Amino acid sequence: MTGAVRKPYLKIHTNDNVLVALQDLPAGTVISINGHDLKLPQDVAAKHKFFINDMQKGDEVIMYGSLVGKIQSALSKGTLMTTANTHHAAGDYSYRNAKVTWQQPDVSKFANRTFNGYKRRDGRVGTANYWLFIPTVFCENRNLDVIKEALWNELGYAVTDKYRRFTKDMFQAYTSGENIDNISLNPLPANDQKRFFKNVDGIKFLNHSGGCGGTRQDAATLSALLAAYADHPNVGGVTLLSLGCQHLQVTDFLNDLKKRNQAFDKPLYIFEQQQTVSEEELVCEAIRKTFLGMVDINKIERTPAALSDLCIGVKCGGSDGFSGISANPAVGYTADLLVALGGKILLAEFPELCGAEQALVDRCVSEEVANKFIHLMQEYNGQAMKVGSGFHMNPSPGNIKDGLITDAIKSTGAARKGGTSPVVAVLDYTEPVEQAGLSLVCTPGNDVEATTGKAASGATLILFTTGLGTPTGNPVAPTIKIATNSVLARRMSDIIDIDTGSIITGEKNIEEVGEDILEYCIKVASGEAIPKAVQLAQDDFIPWKRGVSL
Repeated sequence: MTGAVRKPYLKIHTNDNVLVALQDLPAGTVISINGHDLKLPQDVAAKHKFFINDMQKGDEVIMYGSLVGKIQSALSKGTLMTTANTHHAAGDYSYRNAKVTWQQPDVSKFANRTFNGYKRRDGRVGTANYWLFIPTVFCENRNLDVIKEALWNELGYAVTDKYRRFTKDMFQAYTSGENIDNISLNPLPANDQKRFFKNVDGIKFLNHSGGCGGTRQDAATLSALLAAYADHPNVGGVTLLSLGCQHLQVTDFLNDLKKRNQAFDKPLYIFEQQQTVSEEELVCEAIRKTFLGMVDINKIERTPAALSDLCIGVKCGGSDGFSGISANPAVGYTADLLVALGGKILLAEFPELCGAEQALVDRCVSEEVANKFIHLMQEYNGQAMKVGSGFHMNPSPGNIKDGLITDAIKSTGAARKGGTSPVVAVLDYTEPVEQAGLSLVCTPGNDVEATTGKAASGATLILFTTGLGTPTGNPVAPTIKIATNSVLARRMSDIIDIDTGSIITGEKNIEEVGEDILEYCIKVASGEAIPKAVQLAQDDFIPWKRGVSL
């Protein structure tokens, strides 16, 4: 299939009654489909859809072989799909005792392959070795910022010094009467960026806005989330800052940590500000103890580990009309490869599984797993409906502008990130992954809330597909950005790691690109390649309060 010449349009599934434009199609373009020709009555931009047949009001729109919408008024064949003529629709779903079968991909190319990771005493393997700072309450964010500036700058982890230098050069030019428009950004010399601790990949900070002032349920959810991050395989040690009087007490965090991992044995240093003499003492002692802790975890070195020790979260954000055609199915093939090798895959974003539910239910390995998925989906969507929203309102203006007209179109394309393997488990928010295979994780579709939740369940890498460009990462799970199209990959090359546009042009097929992605994952997991999100310190962290977030 490599090098195959593609038509400028695509029919994704044999049952579909819409085509996707792979390039801009001008009005008058003749399309040959199902043994007959149709002439486009208007321009159709790349990524958008048009109808194969004449359509009547109430007709079902089928894409990816699934119901994704209903027609609002009579249309002639060739008409462009819009939010005016097509509204969201999705089929009902239920457990129907479907027999789960799966044809595994050929993994001979990856048999006996390893990555160099950090082995923890509990048997898990990290793809990185981070020191983590956790505040139990937002009141400690400022102290974290002070500590961050000190440690990052002096230990070689700062990534923003180039902007400080730019500001300094601009100031000097201005005071000298020079034109500041002539000042350019200069990268730091390589010797200015060396880390003092070669086996500590970073110092991470979980600033957040919770811990007090909200409901006690919010504090409890946050406590479980912070405990999950402390216990993460990519974390070597933890410094925790508490004010003292907040809802989320240190004892709550410690109880959740013990509940999650009774054998937790990483260095953990706790400082409570209301029990210290001064803020200065708090900051200095936190820096002192952390430095000594980093000396200890720096003794841990990377060693070979099986690919089955990888746990990869799959996510899409800033999606476009190509997401479900190129990047998502390519990541899905990577997911299938890893599952076949005995690894773990986490697929989340429940609002973006709307319309793909029945296919996922039919892949659940048991009625118990299926019913847990159904319950979480219906409960979550029900909460959204109560406030006048719903999963169908998930697509953003950017999604719609680039061809994702209904949530079901977005969702059926988004679900392809999870590949085709059986669903072995369904995890609620912060619930840890334990079984090899594909697990569904209950999170919002919101980019950062979703990646935050995936890492909490144990993702040690995250594959993040985007068609519009999203500057998002995660503090503890290195995030790999994958472009759905080459135009984006070139325009935002500073944040994109992998370009899957070759699938759109026909230069490569999904399987080939999926294998390329897994090869890159192995390099990142071994510390041989650093994703752009890590280089740019895109350490985004937003706890979900279990409210309505799409």
